[in-house]
Amino acid sequence: MKIFYLTLVFILLTFTCSIAQQTPNDSYTLLKPDRVFDGQQMHAGWWVLVKGNRIEAAGEPGSISAPSLAKIIDLKGETLMPGMIEGHSHLFLHPYNETSWNRQVLTESRAERTARAVVNAKETLMAGFTTIRDLGTEGAGYDDVGLKMAIDKGVIPGPRMLVATRAIVATGSYGPKSNVAEASIIKGAEEADGIDGITHVVRSQIGYGADVVKIYVDYRWGIDGTAAPTFTEAELKTAVEVAKSSGRIVAVHSGTVEGMRRAIAAGVTTIEHGDNGTPELFKLMKEKGIALCPTLAATEAIASYVGWKKGTNPEPESVKQKHTSFTQALQAGVTICMGGDVGVFPHGDNAREMLLMADYGMKPVDVLRSATTVNATVFQLKDLGNIKTGYIADIIAVEGNPADDIKLVKQVKLVMKNGVIYKENQEVRSQESRK
Repeated sequence: MKIFYLTLVFILLTFTCSIAQQTPNDSYTLLKPDRVFDGQQMHAGWWVLVKGNRIEAAGEPGSISAPSLAKIIDLKGETLMPGMIEGHSHLFLHPYNETSWNRQVLTESRAERTARAVVNAKETLMAGFTTIRDLGTEGAGYDDVGLKMAIDKGVIPGPRMLVATRAIVATGSYGPKSNVAEASIIKGAEEADGIDGITHVVRSQIGYGADVVKIYVDYRWGIDGTAAPTFTEAELKTAVEVAKSSGRIVAVHSGTVEGMRRAIAAGVTTIEHGDNGTPELFKLMKEKGIALCPTLAATEAIASYVGWKKGTNPEPESVKQKHTSFTQALQAGVTICMGGDVGVFPHGDNAREMLLMADYGMKPVDVLRSATTVNATVFQLKDLGNIKTGYIADIIAVEGNPADDIKLVKQVKLVMKNGVIYKENQEVRSQESRK
């Protein structure tokens, strides 16, 4: 019994120390890059002073008064910018060319999927993404809530998480599916039907910890597997009303014209994918302030898994359609969120989406805004996405000037989250080194 109590005390002390090391004190850090992207504009020669977990000052060196004991980090040749925000992630998935979606849901244990998610969370943070919107565990229940809590408590390194838990689908529309009617198999999302049914499920998921409500407003359940709308407009309006009454935003998977029309009429916050959007639909999205999360990288990744070689083979129809819809959304002035549907492709390679956004016609500086200020605004993330006095010190540094060459967002040299440095000069610091 004595050994048991001594062991328990040791575990508690270790856990307490871990938490303490993740909580920045009132020490100062002075960051001296060549330039600062503040979430809106690039400023040559700016410095940033961090006190504890907040930005104390940002501006010309002459305007910043740092205490003599401040830690100074020289970032010569680098750009300082807000920690990037991933708009569409699935930490509980890994690339489909490794294991298909069906096999991940049906054959990988919850323990394995959580273990993978822990690794994926760290890879995401080290790539400079200090916040993510994780849009569904795809059969792993509410494990994203537990993962989020473990990160917040300092048990494991990872980004801030906005979680959607199980996500919501209409009965019979989602997978995995079986031809054996009597078979009872796990579903990749929670089924709901009718006004009362969807009201209950939205409230239930919120009760279990959902920060954002994710709904599949269409899916491949039409004749011969074609995409078709799932929920009625009335059901969607109810879901939005219930979710927004709790202060939560609503993200919807949609790629059909009618599905998008219903989602827009319902007043959702973001439409994910939007593959078959039309100029008329994008005009409505602009008018109603609904943002698009285009997930260009997922489309290209899936095409490559079935044999497409970019730059060598002609573009498949799915990629051509992405080009068209993305261009039409830009022309309509729709707010574009940065979100690649990472999990379809490797975690840690989140910036792949940003490179494609520029390749598809978006100005690099607008891509930077999309991954910082725009996502923070759309996702209602107060005090994030900007480098401004009083904002939370989620800050990264990248090589060179990404406004000139967007590919440089992949060259992350420093990662600070909540005032704690996790990566500096390509060296990942352990908790021991952060004492």
